[in-house]
Amino acid sequence: MGKGVDFINKRKTGGEKEKLAGDFFKGQGYEILEKNFYTRFGEIDLILKDGNTLVFAEVKYRRDGKMGHPLESVDVKKQRRISKAALYYLARNQISPEQPLRFDVVAVLGEEILHVKNAFEFQG
Repeated sequence: MGKGVDFINKRKTGGEKEKLAGDFFKGQGYEILEKNFYTRFGEIDLILKDGNTLVFAEVKYRRDGKMGHPLESVDVKKQRRISKAALYYLARNQISPEQPLRFDVVAVLGEEILHVKNAFEFQG
């Protein structure tokens, strides 16, 4: 199989894990506002409301720990891209700078789901 097939399989698996994370958040009482919010700065997997708080969530999946824990892949570079995309989302939707918000990460390792609230601060 060529690289194109590998990319398609990764996108399919990523989509499945993002749906799993979305279902997890719904079960926790969150409201899903956006899925796969794309900007020129980067993508935000899920944008949610947790009560009055706007949540920008990154979903990372690893089949096993051989390539490291999924949380390790949300490095400062990735955090900056997510932060810039979040700023764009706030501006595009004319959301007040006073709006409480946070950045969460959902790590899926095999079948285990780990939700880290406030996984990182805004990286401006």
